[in-house]
Amino acid sequence: MSKPIEIRMGGYGPASTCFSKALKLIGDRVEARFGDAVKVRYVWNIMDLGYKAEDILWLVESGVLSVGYQSSSYLTDRVPELGVVDLPFVFSRNEEARGAMDGALGAWLAQKIEEKVDYRILGWFENGFRQISNRLRPVRTAADLAGMSIRTLPSEVQARTFALLGATPLRLDLTEAIARIKAGTLDAQENPLANTVTYRVHEFHPFHTITNHFYVSRPVFFCRAQYDAWPTDLQQKMREAVAEAVAAQRVMTGEEDDDARKAIASSGAELITPTAAEHATFVDAVAPLLADARDTYGAEAMRLVGR
Repeated sequence: MSKPIEIRMGGYGPASTCFSKALKLIGDRVEARFGDAVKVRYVWNIMDLGYKAEDILWLVESGVLSVGYQSSSYLTDRVPELGVVDLPFVFSRNEEARGAMDGALGAWLAQKIEEKVDYRILGWFENGFRQISNRLRPVRTAADLAGMSIRTLPSEVQARTFALLGATPLRLDLTEAIARIKAGTLDAQENPLANTVTYRVHEFHPFHTITNHFYVSRPVFFCRAQYDAWPTDLQQKMREAVAEAVAAQRVMTGEEDDDARKAIASSGAELITPTAAEHATFVDAVAPLLADARDTYGAEAMRLVGR
């Protein structure tokens, strides 16, 4: 009897998150199709094993893990073109962003990643729109962020965004950010509400503002050497399973957002939705960054994001 193909899937959240559930769906579909010919193993949260969230990148590229996901912003140092989807206020609705990531924009970004990193990109999980939480004061306008230290993803675009908004951006891995939030040495952070609750930030931050400033996707990436060595029928089934998981994960994100709003409210924290005029102060503050984007990324990239 031949040895089964081992497929090791990993992430950086509890098994209860939509990302972990989506990985399980992929594994279930593959095991149902191939039975004992494959063996799927899971590491739901690499941070439980002492890794940083960003370590998922090299764990998959090196083949320690076969499959992973991570916010695309973590790859911008190696794939600068990804910065175009880190631009603030590019998308206004989930449907708009999803259409772009499922279409020409997602295909172009996947190509750029595969040109520079040893991955195969099979789809895009939705991390969704990001909101701001902080420990100091209610934030309704850009001016309210003045002087706040805020954790950002490892993206120069995102760091510049918050500098233009008057905050002090700090590029920190998730593990370090959580530790500093608990210690009270970091004023603010930005994340989808579900992430804020998953990592229990709402227990330390009494103020949460719905800004929808970034829409971030998480590529579902495979170790290229492993994926390319799999039989063609396994590759095809994996692509089908990822497509199904992406669709299911997007439904779950909406459910998680609803649950997160309830958790924030029940904790006694304030959930703030700026008025249209207040929200415009954020958009106006980052206008210089958007003005430079065409020179930075080119007309074709801006066309792909609808600009």
